[in-house]
This record gives sequence, C-alpha cells and structure tokens, in this order.
Amino acid sequence: MSHILELKKNDTLAVTLDPVSRMDLIKYAGASGDFNPIHTIDEEAKKAGLPGIIAHGMWTMGNLAKLFTPYYEEGFIQDYQIRFSGMVFLHDVVTLQAELKDKAADYMDFDVKAMNQKGREIIKGKVRFATYQ
Repeated sequence: MSHILELKKNDTLAVTLDPVSRMDLIKYAGASGDFNPIHTIDEEAKKAGLPGIIAHGMWTMGNLAKLFTPYYEEGFIQDYQIRFSGMVFLHDVVTLQAELKDKAADYMDFDVKAMNQKGREIIKGKVRFATYQ
C-alpha cells in the first residue's frame, strides 16, 4: 500500500519486528530512563518471579507507531489508546497489526494489536490517524 488514504474499511497494515534482543532493551532503558533490572538482567527478572527478562511495555507500545511511519506525509497519530494484555520476552518475534474501522474526511480510526510468535496478544487498542486533507 503506497498511500494510507487508499485503505478501505477492514483493510489491515502489518509489520513483523526482528526478534527482541537484549541490546534492544538496553538501548530502550537508556532512551526512556527506565532502568528496572527486570528488563535487562536475567537474575533480577527471576528474583521477581519471571522466567526471564521482559521488554518494557512502552517499548512494545512505541513500536506500534511503526505501522504508521510510512504514511506521515499524509497525516499523523492524533490519539492512541492501548491496553497491555501480555508480556514480551527476550527473542520473541512481535507482529504489529492495524485494521481500519472507520474513515472520515479528516481521520482514520484503527484497531491495533501486537502478538508474539505464538499468536498470543500482547497489547491491543485504538489509534486515530488524522489526515492532512
């Protein structure tokens, strides 16, 4: 799809991310200021009752914007509502999806979600993409 404005109701956008690496999470910790060790240190994650380190929830949420970055010449994310429903672990492969639910002259409403390689939903929500028309 070369233009987001060409989408019709129920059309989808999708992006599959590279497997989550420890370096991704270390870089995100530095960028966000969230140095909670459950995101970077195996032993600390295990002490917290986790099977291993987990990605920052906001790392996953922020990646959802990648669905729309190819279209920023046509508009921008005006509103973003997300509900966290699962965790992202080291080496998970996350697929991001957006489905167009409503389209008006000056905006497009999408249902968005992220799933891991097992098809388990990690986050879901809604995005309003305001268009420059």
